[in-house]
Amino acid sequence: MSHSLIKEKIDQAVKILNEKDADMWLTFVRESSTAKDPILEIIAGINFTWQSALIINKDGDTTAIVGSIELDNLKNINLYSNVSGYVQSIREPLTDYLKKKNPQKIAINYSQNSVLADGLTHGMYLILKDYLKEIGFEDKLISSEEIISSLRGRKSPAELSIMRDAVKETLRIFNEAGNFIRPGVSEIEIADFIKALAKVDGYELAWDEDHCPAVFTGPDTQGAHSGPTEKKVEKGHLVNIDFGIKYNGYCSDLQRTWYVLKDGEDKAPLDVEIGFSVIRDSIQKVADSLKPGVQGCEMDDIARNFIVKSGYEDFPHGLGHQVGRNVHDGGGGLLPRWERYGNTPYIKVEESQVYTIEPRLKVDGYGTVTMEEEVFITKEGCEFLSKPQKELMLIKG
Repeated sequence: MSHSLIKEKIDQAVKILNEKDADMWLTFVRESSTAKDPILEIIAGINFTWQSALIINKDGDTTAIVGSIELDNLKNINLYSNVSGYVQSIREPLTDYLKKKNPQKIAINYSQNSVLADGLTHGMYLILKDYLKEIGFEDKLISSEEIISSLRGRKSPAELSIMRDAVKETLRIFNEAGNFIRPGVSEIEIADFIKALAKVDGYELAWDEDHCPAVFTGPDTQGAHSGPTEKKVEKGHLVNIDFGIKYNGYCSDLQRTWYVLKDGEDKAPLDVEIGFSVIRDSIQKVADSLKPGVQGCEMDDIARNFIVKSGYEDFPHGLGHQVGRNVHDGGGGLLPRWERYGNTPYIKVEESQVYTIEPRLKVDGYGTVTMEEEVFITKEGCEFLSKPQKELMLIKG
């Protein structure tokens, strides 16, 4: 992440602190190359060895207190207004700074719902509590979950530009993959072809290589996050691929579906066409309602209810998630009201976030129909970053 982008995000954090009525946000880390707080890539871009405090205040003051051996490194990148170092202990400079600022609410990085906001280790939490107890501040701590969710979620113009390019490149690779798919090739061969294209272009994969891309052909396929197998494409199969790249530090995540024509067919069977149209229409119905202020679970309801009422089984996962530096990013998602998701289905959608919309259904005897699109939340609705798949792509046998 470039220093200019990090500075944008630090400035954005100040605005978010004022919205959330938090006086101070304190990120407290050590040996972060080993025990990495996920937020560091957003607000620092470097690691820290000794105990270090990165502090952003709602009054605009930004301060970093770090080990003396890393003082020059942080000063040179010019991200924080005030940078100071210590040798023996961070205790005194940190507590002196806190007493001077006298915040009433100090947000720290713990969360029961979001792994991206849960970067403070338990040991560091205990150390921090000990420091704060000395000055009577131990009861001022709150979770930074909402701050981090908004900061990671709201894309700046520069971030959005990169993500548009990532989507564009991913769709180009999908087009080339479609020309490669034919009867007799295996899921693994298709996946290897796609990975080779990404490697030639210098792109990282958006998630673990063992299932990026995930490739599925025909009925009785494995689960949505399973890796490709030796199963071969056959005439009459639905083929779908889940794939994304990491482009200049930002991820894409898209899915596309094809049908392999049988001998004598010039179009897909009616059952397949109907299944495809249900998924396509469910995505559009969500996009028509998706806007700032709605709850993610309300959007999941729209797609899930439409698919079930159309006669198909409920899909066993959430409708969509945020995308950014990580393929699963931000805090809230377009998720059902299931216990495993905690409070995240109820978090309201915010302007400038990027979400996937990815319902699926099974067509008996043929396989799975699924598309995954990315949308950007505007002031009054959303816009597609990916050109939606509106028609089932056909492969001649």
